[in-house]
Amino acid sequence: MSSQASSESTEQTLPTLSATLPHPEPQGPLLDPVGRELPEFPVPEPLGSHGPGRIIALCNQKGGVGKTTTTISLGAALAEYGRRVLVVDFDPQGAASVGLGVNPNELDRTIYNAMMERGTSLRDVLRTTDIDGLDLVPANIDLSAAEVQLVGEVARESVLSRALRDVVDDYDVILVDCQPSLGLLTVNALTAAHGVMIPLECEFFALRGVALLVETIEKVRDRLNPRLEVDGILATMFDSRTLHAREVVQRVYEAFGDTLFHTVIGRTVKFPDASVAAEPITVYAPTHAGATAYRQLARELVARGDAA
Repeated sequence: MSSQASSESTEQTLPTLSATLPHPEPQGPLLDPVGRELPEFPVPEPLGSHGPGRIIALCNQKGGVGKTTTTISLGAALAEYGRRVLVVDFDPQGAASVGLGVNPNELDRTIYNAMMERGTSLRDVLRTTDIDGLDLVPANIDLSAAEVQLVGEVARESVLSRALRDVVDDYDVILVDCQPSLGLLTVNALTAAHGVMIPLECEFFALRGVALLVETIEKVRDRLNPRLEVDGILATMFDSRTLHAREVVQRVYEAFGDTLFHTVIGRTVKFPDASVAAEPITVYAPTHAGATAYRQLARELVARGDAA
């Protein structure tokens, strides 16, 4: 048999390579931790002008849930997308101020002065940060005195709202980092806000306080601020390897539905490292999964219509 005939015979008897290799299965859509299809949140379009700002209060009466980390990291991510952002540190501990490189103990004027002293406006106390487009109204322990002093004020629940009027037209988003309580300072933040974001640690104990917080939000909406709405619940410190964390997120979804953000914030040592460095995670470790998550949260917030 000639070599040509042999070759033709072999081609007829052997299956083609494409027939023998397995074909990859078509991939389905990406899902979030509760099984919802994860949308592709687009990069926000540039803004032609800035303001008036939408005020978002970040609240949870439980401490250690990632509230301050979310405030500064979300603010930095929104600033990356060309938004003008103001972070208002509304916690006497001054954690948001520290997280943006400000030493609260060295401050002469803070949010306390703008709220409680005649002749001092928010413009007098706000300061720029190292992040382009992100400004800060700092706080320190002086703010704790306001909780007592506000009791005697006329329209005591609206003092922060009045202070913010001076600057609201200069920003696209104003993020208020509330203290871990449901006292008069937090009520001031809720009265000033258009929306509330609730960071929720993926622990069952954290679930117990959400109902109380939502009840407080509803009371403020009914009595003081009809425009107030819950923008979303953000699952933080999520570890997909643990059944416990997955069950908590599922319980939140069953109770609150699509109020739960698609974006979840994973547990990582990079967040405390960024706090020590006094930088948002988007600056400290810009390619880390934590930074990616907060950028996704910023895009989701814009896509929902809760930020410009």
